[in-house]
Amino acid sequence: MNPITGTIWDEELAALEEQGLRRRLRDVAGSQGRKIILDGKEVLNFCSNNYLGLADDSRLREAAIECIKKDGVGSGASRLISGNMTAHRELEKAIARFKGAESCLTFSTGYMANVGIISSIFGRDDMVFSDRLNHASIIDGIILSQAKFKRYPHNDMETLEEMLRATTGFRHRGIITDSVFSMDGDLAPLDRIVALAEKYDCIVMIDEAHALGVVGKNGKGLAEHFGVEERIDIQMGTLSKAAGSFGAYCCGSKELIDLLVNKARSFIYTTALPPAVAASARKAIEIIRDEPASRQKLWANTDYFHKAIVGMGFNALSSVTPIIPIVVGDSAVAVEFSKRLLEEGIFVSAIRPPTVPVGTARLRLTIMATHTRQDLDHALEKLRVIGKSLNLV
Repeated sequence: MNPITGTIWDEELAALEEQGLRRRLRDVAGSQGRKIILDGKEVLNFCSNNYLGLADDSRLREAAIECIKKDGVGSGASRLISGNMTAHRELEKAIARFKGAESCLTFSTGYMANVGIISSIFGRDDMVFSDRLNHASIIDGIILSQAKFKRYPHNDMETLEEMLRATTGFRHRGIITDSVFSMDGDLAPLDRIVALAEKYDCIVMIDEAHALGVVGKNGKGLAEHFGVEERIDIQMGTLSKAAGSFGAYCCGSKELIDLLVNKARSFIYTTALPPAVAASARKAIEIIRDEPASRQKLWANTDYFHKAIVGMGFNALSSVTPIIPIVVGDSAVAVEFSKRLLEEGIFVSAIRPPTVPVGTARLRLTIMATHTRQDLDHALEKLRVIGKSLNLV
């Protein structure tokens, strides 16, 4: 076969199509709000990580525009060459203050942050313990580090302790976990993880991507929720979800950040974030810090929607966050459910393997602070009717 003809790729695509696993990009016009224009049609948006509605907040736009006027558009180079601009430093100082950390380093994406951090901290002589449902970027970071690693069953602290007790003789041992699990919507038992780490002398790293701005009294994340901020070695998070902007960060000791500047390949060998993006993210951190009302509205919407979903008989797993899964099992059924909802003007993505385990295909709904009660009720009614027609409730 001649790859230029595309035949070899057609076979793989056909196999994905047959399994109900082929994905296609959709075009969104305009800003990311509670309503979006999807493929030319206005729909209610129930699959965005824009939890606080900041992605289209005018204050973030103004911060970006002012920064462009002052600093231009591009950063020109990697930060170790000539791209280390004032906007980056100001953002890192703001995040460190907000998180109560000694120091902070920003990355271009959450994926790049996890890959860079993990591969810098751990190596061939180390052992890493990872929750089985951790994000793919964590797994890829561990693989790139060449450390030995074990996956413990999701949130199973008894098995994790057995693994820790039985695994010795390594230079470093580390426990890495998501704070909020992005497909299930549940929380890591971070208090118990920290206790085990201290008992067995392990480094702890958490991924606060879906927790920043959402969880904790002040929106600082799950570490704040459990009151263990000072007992965690590495706090990573993203600026593209509740913060409504783009990029990622790592918070920790000054020595940790210095090490990452010198070793993290995904930081060293890439052009720095555009300064305007850093400026908009800094404004978002200020809003998260100063305006708890949006977070309170998000949780009120979440509680209302979650109770209704469970009351209808849908399987929402153990979700306790604005990420609310509806597990249907079969990939084709999940795709059909999503399709029918879209016909009714409700955009909810079908999540299928390999993103989730085989047999657990689902709809993944995300609630936003900007959703109105009318939005929620309309979505709930359509979920009930269509779910019933598919014999899911």
